[in-house]
Amino acid sequence: MIRWLLEGLIQLINRAITPRSLVRGAEEQRKIDSQTHQLALYQSPICPYCIKVWYTIKRLNLDIETRDISRHPHWRSELKTQGGKLQVPCLKIAGEDGRHQWLYESADIVDYLSQRFSSRPGKSIYR
Repeated sequence: MIRWLLEGLIQLINRAITPRSLVRGAEEQRKIDSQTHQLALYQSPICPYCIKVWYTIKRLNLDIETRDISRHPHWRSELKTQGGKLQVPCLKIAGEDGRHQWLYESADIVDYLSQRFSSRPGKSIYR
């Protein structure tokens, strides 16, 4: 019960502090959206490092699937067996060749997303 209340409170806070999203032209946004379909974020809603990554995703206006390992055992199992460790946040990056890269550590994920999708390449929005 307490965990459920805590998760709800964190979600309310997240909505209240949702950042302004980067605005792109329609064609550029469609291109970005097609690229983000190769990404999935394994996360937990009460993890502060996951919230940091979520903030970056919202700020950069990215359509990345989030996979809550605390509510869905199959995402938890997939993260452990395929990613190699049970740690969130983790960004799964699907390659063109069918291989997957598993990127752990919130700072590394933020840097990756900022460099790949920011209007100011090479600049992290946190540094």
